[in-house]
Amino acid sequence: MKNRCPWAKAEINHDYHDTEWGVPSHDDRHRFELLMLEGAQAGLSWTTILRKRENYRRAFANFDPATVARFEAKKLAALLLDPGIVRNRLKIQSAPLNARAFLAVQAEFGSFDRYCWGFVGGSPIQHRFVRHDEIPTRTAESDALSKDLKRRGFKFIGTTICYAFMQATGMVNDHLVTCPRHRPCARLR
Repeated sequence: MKNRCPWAKAEINHDYHDTEWGVPSHDDRHRFELLMLEGAQAGLSWTTILRKRENYRRAFANFDPATVARFEAKKLAALLLDPGIVRNRLKIQSAPLNARAFLAVQAEFGSFDRYCWGFVGGSPIQHRFVRHDEIPTRTAESDALSKDLKRRGFKFIGTTICYAFMQATGMVNDHLVTCPRHRPCARLR
């Protein structure tokens, strides 16, 4: 695909960019996966995380929040030895905490999806950026989402991580207008 968004130039990013990033997601398991992966990515490149995505799926029970919520010290210790994932103690230890908080949000709102979309009024924010340097790393919406998630007990969930999560799950369409994915994603309101 010609004229992809600049961050997706590496071949490993192509499929993710072309089929997933910016597409509105309403599947709670998918949302949990991207929330976990965005947290794991903090301080690293998204390419690094994409290379490890299948390992993360294996290590974190295919991102089933009910299973991850039950991870105990022995399982977390084993994950710290797993070379297929980022072996950051704090990030790994946050997984069951985030899973339990995720389940609490589902119980309160009926779905994590319903909760998240409330931060953007139920419809994707449609940007029309021409240059990559126009794209923000945070917004008032990501600030509000981050603040509320932290209040609910989530970890590794700062505003920049929340904004990346919003981009990934299609709550925000940040494909550049020159990218062939901008228009198709804009139609997915």
